[in-house]
Amino acid sequence: MKTIARHGSSEVPEDIAGPEDDFKPLTAEEAQRLRELKPLISPWRVIAVQVVGGLLVALAAWGLTGRQNLGWSAGYGALAVVIPSAVFARGLTGRFASLNPGTAVFGFFLWEMVKMALTVAMLIAAPRLITALSWPAMLIGLVVTMKAAWVAVMLAPKRLKL
Repeated sequence: MKTIARHGSSEVPEDIAGPEDDFKPLTAEEAQRLRELKPLISPWRVIAVQVVGGLLVALAAWGLTGRQNLGWSAGYGALAVVIPSAVFARGLTGRFASLNPGTAVFGFFLWEMVKMALTVAMLIAAPRLITALSWPAMLIGLVVTMKAAWVAVMLAPKRLKL
């Protein structure tokens, strides 16, 4: 049975002490090695893969059906992902985004809200902007483009094996 330390007690019972008590910060060399083993993926790379995926799904919708409005609908669905994602990435990579941890967290939530609002606004505007809009084609373009982010992760530079 685990025990809880009394209020005001600074001692930690032995059965509660865990790995966090053995925490030690990384040295500069260890941090550099970790960065080499697990490289980051640029948000712009993810957006580029989403653009390619959206373009492919729009061309496939048009080519397979022969109906131009399906291609435009799927393409607009892709744009409803790509444009807000680009705004989000731009906001997160700006110079104010990483001033301190608090600013970074606030910036992340702010730009995520902007991204969601822009996506919803684009979906609401779709019937006015696309003649003979096909909602299923637009949603397919939207979903395929969102899932293209996983392709960007799979195409990321390979990690070094040491």
